[in-house]
Amino acid sequence: MSEQLDKLNDYNDDVTFKLHKEELQVSKEWVETANIKVFKKSYTEEKQILVPVRREELIIEKKIINSEGKMDENIETIRIPLREDRIEVTLHPTLLEDVEIYRNQYEEIKHVIETLKEEKVHIETIGDIKFNSH
Repeated sequence: MSEQLDKLNDYNDDVTFKLHKEELQVSKEWVETANIKVFKKSYTEEKQILVPVRREELIIEKKIINSEGKMDENIETIRIPLREDRIEVTLHPTLLEDVEIYRNQYEEIKHVIETLKEEKVHIETIGDIKFNSH
């Protein structure tokens, strides 16, 4: 810039300044911010429960009577199983949750602050100069 001022002081040449100004240009780029893998996973759990069961028996007691007509101490018992509860376990799948996964795009306004430069001509005068503007 001092070279241009030196030319101005020669009174022979005109000086041209090229003034620049920064302008704000905003651009956007769609970038991937996450990679997601969605899957189901099964877990097992062992359950212990107490189940009362019934059974039915036919009981035959044979009491031995001795020759004197008195009951002997010996009692013979016969047990014949007739019926019993059998445990049957059936697993029924039930719906626990209905999980829906989908994409949704949202738009929001972001506040951007940027400082821009602009060049302006500055004139310094030395001495008593009268300046006329047209």
